[in-house]
Amino acid sequence: MRASDAERERVAETLREAVAEGRLEMEEFDQRLEAAYKARTHGELEPLVRDLPAPGTAVAPVGPAPAPAATGSAVRWADRIGKPATSSGAFAFWGGFGRRGNWTVGRKFTAFAMWGGGEIDLREADFEDREVVVRCFAIMGGMQVTVPPELNVEVRGIGIMGGFGEHSKDEGVVSPDSPRVRITGLALMGGIGVERKRSKAERQRLKDAKRARLEKGRGSSDRAED
Repeated sequence: MRASDAERERVAETLREAVAEGRLEMEEFDQRLEAAYKARTHGELEPLVRDLPAPGTAVAPVGPAPAPAATGSAVRWADRIGKPATSSGAFAFWGGFGRRGNWTVGRKFTAFAMWGGGEIDLREADFEDREVVVRCFAIMGGMQVTVPPELNVEVRGIGIMGGFGEHSKDEGVVSPDSPRVRITGLALMGGIGVERKRSKAERQRLKDAKRARLEKGRGSSDRAED
């Protein structure tokens, strides 16, 4: 039977959870993930997760995706890819623009700012395609692009009498199933910065998860002493 895109994504999610739990080496994970996206039938998908346990079953089936663990990543990239674009560009002249919150980035997004500034925030954004190009041009102006640490981002911009660069406020591991975003463009007598930074909600979630693990550890220690 032919496999659907949704089933391929569910297998990819199972593989991602397996490598996060240490059940798969990264090299084997890469091989299985590539095979999952190339698979055309159920017969090709099932062997990729047959030896991976799933909650309540002996094997991980090609069925409904399990809910993410409370302490695991809150990002489900499969749910954020393939949506209709809500914006494919932004423009500012003697002013500013902002793209933030829940919006969908087009396959090619072009931003221009002259004697002004702009903000592009991808931390809660969806993506029209798995491959996205964000082109930024600033002339005597500035632009800030903020991305989550897990997003696969490649920065290739040029700064002339200005700057075009990337820095990280929050370190993280790039998720193998995240979309690939290429940020290119030109900063002329201005600046364009790309920053990896977690959202306030994500920082709070990680803080709560850490607190829960510490409390669980203290509880186990107290029971052992008793």
